[in-house]
Amino acid sequence: MKLILLGAPGAGKGTQAEILAKMLGIPTISTGNILRAAMKNGTPVGLKAKEYVESGRLVPDEVIIGIIRERLAEPDCAGGYILDGVPRTIPQAQAMEDGGIDIDCALSIEVADQTIIDRMSGRRTCPDCGASFHVVANPPKTEGVCDNCGAALTIRKDDAPETVRARLVTYHAETEPLKEFYAKRGKLVSVDNQPGIAETTQVIVKALGL
Repeated sequence: MKLILLGAPGAGKGTQAEILAKMLGIPTISTGNILRAAMKNGTPVGLKAKEYVESGRLVPDEVIIGIIRERLAEPDCAGGYILDGVPRTIPQAQAMEDGGIDIDCALSIEVADQTIIDRMSGRRTCPDCGASFHVVANPPKTEGVCDNCGAALTIRKDDAPETVRARLVTYHAETEPLKEFYAKRGKLVSVDNQPGIAETTQVIVKALGL
């Protein structure tokens, strides 16, 4: 199965991608991760991306698509994959389609803006090992302390309410139109966010007919 996950920042795409990847035995392709890997490995497209990143410019769509194509050509993607973080805009989706990157389904996780603001303001991250917690949904054993390495947990700047609101405005303007793009192709499946992670997985599994 070739899947794209859609949804606002904080909708739980990364968490659900991880669960589905294990369930289906396919890799999750995160744009940020493969971009860093391509730059580190010095692939031709990676070197091109590095030029943009080091000069503080946005990496253009054609370079991003080139890196994704490189990654999808690897053997572990033969049985399918989950794309996380791409496409973000209609031009990216069109470029992927034109470049022969095919998907079976675009899965959209629907969450109200206020729920996302509340959810993200409760997120706590470990600056040392990267572990993520939530004061309500997934609290650490000791308040403010990472379960894994004992470091003090922090609130990411990205998770501050004013930053989240700004990211939601961008999402609604640039990424949400992708739902219509994939609906026209008969590939959109939407599910409503549930109270817990396991319940959300259940509705996704049912919607995908797994």
